[in-house]
Amino acid sequence: MKIKEKAKLIVTALSLAAILFAMGANNASAERKIVKADGSSTVFPISEAVAEEFQKTIKDVMVTVGLSGTGGGFKKFCAGETDISNASRPIKTSEMELCKKNNVEYIELPVAYDGLAVMVNPKNTWVTGMTVEELKKIWEPAAQGVITKWSQVRKGWPDKEIRLFGPGVDSGTFDYFTQAINGTEKASRGDYTASEDDNVLVQGIATDQNAIGYFGIAYYENNKGKLKLVPIDDGYNDNGRGPILPSEKTINNATYQPLSRPLLIYVSKKSLEKPEVAGFIAFYLKNAATLSKEVGYVPLSKELYDLAAARVNKKKTGTIFGGSSQVKVKLENLLKGN
Repeated sequence: MKIKEKAKLIVTALSLAAILFAMGANNASAERKIVKADGSSTVFPISEAVAEEFQKTIKDVMVTVGLSGTGGGFKKFCAGETDISNASRPIKTSEMELCKKNNVEYIELPVAYDGLAVMVNPKNTWVTGMTVEELKKIWEPAAQGVITKWSQVRKGWPDKEIRLFGPGVDSGTFDYFTQAINGTEKASRGDYTASEDDNVLVQGIATDQNAIGYFGIAYYENNKGKLKLVPIDDGYNDNGRGPILPSEKTINNATYQPLSRPLLIYVSKKSLEKPEVAGFIAFYLKNAATLSKEVGYVPLSKELYDLAAARVNKKKTGTIFGGSSQVKVKLENLLKGN
């Protein structure tokens, strides 16, 4: 047989093998059921951990977890593209209207607590604590192009340029922080390095001595050697203890304020009719306490997880938050009243 003919036969055989492999892969994926989640980068570590453990037990289900940010996740969810939306703040009125327009009913479920961590570079020797008013002075819209040096924030701090890192506008963390610190959701200066991926913010702060930024506490817990956690004086309570660090204790007892918040997932009522989605949600609520703590967040009480499970069993749709972020919210009171 000539070399050219042999080459043709080899190419044909390889092509056929590739087609058969693709067909087999397609058949395998067709047999495997898929649960689609997307949304908050803050909630991502919890949902990812739950998905990994769930798939170890249920082999014929694949759970995908995206990172579109809370706002981006709701756009997909309310368009019917996903089963679950991860959210680091409650669903907004505009998003509620979009879901209603597309006939997407949802069940709102708290899964953990978070403390928004304020970070500086470890080489920053002057910041040992900050007040809410100082954070506002840095981050409010009027600060853009005006508050550019550390010396403008507090007397005695160095005459060095401040470099800012924070979540993008599709982030629920951005929404909550601006509400808690600046008094209005989405009210913020715009001249900062923004990203929906908290790992990008970690790297930015870790490599710049003059940097400051904020994100969910889990990303600090996973990068302690690269970052310096800043205690915050809330200015709301005369607790006499000065600036307070976020921790499981201070988040649970509501002394780390106003930067403590609940983390949420939203599941489509229609999707919940699918056994694989119902199974995943049941597994999520059963294991969220353990897995949220493992990835750096603060678990809810057993009572709150039971109340969340009851909402699923009753298929209780809608939100308990009224369409906006709520600072210093009492989750127990909201759940028991709804």
